[in-house]
Amino acid sequence: MEITLALIKPHVVRNTYAMQQIRALISQNFTVLDQKEVCITKELSERFYAEHKGKYFYHRLTSFMNSGPSYALILQSEACIQKWRSLLGPTKVFRAVYADPNCIRSLYGLSDTRNACHGSDSEESALREISILFPEFDAAVGSRQAKREEA
Repeated sequence: MEITLALIKPHVVRNTYAMQQIRALISQNFTVLDQKEVCITKELSERFYAEHKGKYFYHRLTSFMNSGPSYALILQSEACIQKWRSLLGPTKVFRAVYADPNCIRSLYGLSDTRNACHGSDSEESALREISILFPEFDAAVGSRQAKREEA
């Protein structure tokens, strides 16, 4: 079993319908190990998106992420990272609209920055990002807990 971070961005959190649809999709496809609304401060955003520092979109992204509450979830399933990223669709919304019109980003994304949700791109990234937003979460314990619930 694999875990990943799902982060629903501020403009979607403000849209009750979109939140209901995305959370329903998540509950149909994953075990949710933890979830919470999170206010991403400037400092937290800079830590979370550190690998993008220096890129042209960095300031726009970090500013947007602290424009309102986000919703963070720790998901678990077989091939969880790939599965979540597949449901998200392409990062660029204009590409998502044409390549996968029923994906999350096509349906609820507005722009490359406001692309509805974030999904970790690797196990290493997932663990790093989860530790930033869920510092109290122990991946080893969370994984064992989910296995006990399945039994």
